[in-house]
Amino acid sequence: MNIQHNPIFDRDVIIDHYSKKDGVEIKYVCTSALGSEEFAMDIFYRETPHPEFGNRYFGLYSKPDFSGDLSGKLMITNADAIEGQTFAMVEDLNGDLVYSQHRHDFRMMKNGNMIDGGRAYVRANGMIRSFEVKDGEFVEIE
Repeated sequence: MNIQHNPIFDRDVIIDHYSKKDGVEIKYVCTSALGSEEFAMDIFYRETPHPEFGNRYFGLYSKPDFSGDLSGKLMITNADAIEGQTFAMVEDLNGDLVYSQHRHDFRMMKNGNMIDGGRAYVRANGMIRSFEVKDGEFVEIE
């Protein structure tokens, strides 16, 4: 199973930075809204809770300025809410799984499958497979 991700930032740079900074292994999980938001963030996981804040997941995103420019200030937030969220996924032409990152992230595949809605709702065609995040990994649910 290969899940297609569309990260905002260079995952390797973020992983290297926070692994060295915090002294623990950090891994990329997904790029998603935490709920019904209209924007996604890159979400990372650490096995042990952060010693100061207590979270195991954190999200990184750019705070847009009033012009809508997304190159603004880098923001970090507790992303523990991603654990247990449902991710509907459909297959693309290569058999890879694709998910919508946020409520307005419409994805159309060359095989005619589509998905939209992020964590807010599911609108899709094709066979939908459901996953949730558990301990930093995607786990298929029935």
